[in-house]
Amino acid sequence: MIAGCFNFNQPNTPSSSGSYCSQSQLPQNVITCVYQTQLCDNSPTYLTLSWSKTLFSHSLTISAADVFSITIPLKSSTFSFFRTRHGSKSIRHRNIKLHWNFTRAEFVQNSAEPDSRFYFAVSHNGKLRFFLGDLLRVLSPRRQQNPPEAVLLSRREHVFGSRCYVSRAVFMGSKHEIEIECGGGVLGVKVDGETRLVVKRLAWKFRGYEKIFIGGVEVEFYWDVLSWVVNSDGNGSGHGVFVFQVGDGTVWPEMVGAEKKLMKKSVSGSSVLQWAEESSECGRTSCSSSTRSCGSNATGFSLLLYAWSVN
Repeated sequence: MIAGCFNFNQPNTPSSSGSYCSQSQLPQNVITCVYQTQLCDNSPTYLTLSWSKTLFSHSLTISAADVFSITIPLKSSTFSFFRTRHGSKSIRHRNIKLHWNFTRAEFVQNSAEPDSRFYFAVSHNGKLRFFLGDLLRVLSPRRQQNPPEAVLLSRREHVFGSRCYVSRAVFMGSKHEIEIECGGGVLGVKVDGETRLVVKRLAWKFRGYEKIFIGGVEVEFYWDVLSWVVNSDGNGSGHGVFVFQVGDGTVWPEMVGAEKKLMKKSVSGSSVLQWAEESSECGRTSCSSSTRSCGSNATGFSLLLYAWSVN
């Protein structure tokens, strides 16, 4: 039987993830997003932002292949030289400057990614090239700068729970709450509180594919809970893999740091990822650089969820 889907004695509350993450080295939430933007010239740049939160640490790592990579601590520590969540960093050999302010950032539940009252920006030769957040006027109070629109290509998130796993993602410009519930051998997918898909007899249908609609957009949904089947002893090391894909192209960055440590607990790689890639003419997976992509004019969006069962 699938431990994460057939145990009726586990409480279905977000706080249950705290017991699983009692060890400081295990992440409570890891979110990695890939944006397509333009930094130094007219060619596209793939900017990777990785938000990681553990019991005793909270950080943001920003990287662009062959350009720069920097980690910003978001949680003050007496053992850190970074005592503030407001600052900047210059990449002198590239004439690039990073700006950030997380002093009053608000986070939803246990998310590693801020929801509001923050900004992160990248400028090149004094011109704003990338902006994320809702405090543009705070960054540039004297003159309004409108950075070129950055395209969110993919989001990979690790969520923890016993039966319910929640992610908040942007599909084609609109933010939605994605909820995956697994119990009694049934998999349910809700979007903004409305049920969009129900899969019964999950022990036999542990892998599958269906099309659903989110905000009027057709989304390809893939699931793979084989790891839960393999880890049916209830040790909490299993995870389900869920892919929501819109349009063509898949951009998934290489796993490093907290993500890489977490995936060492994985039984094996998920074949559903290859399935999702093959459905796109130019799908890609991680490589030695920060990302692979399907070309300079990548379109579409992919949400990849690793749902870790808490026992």
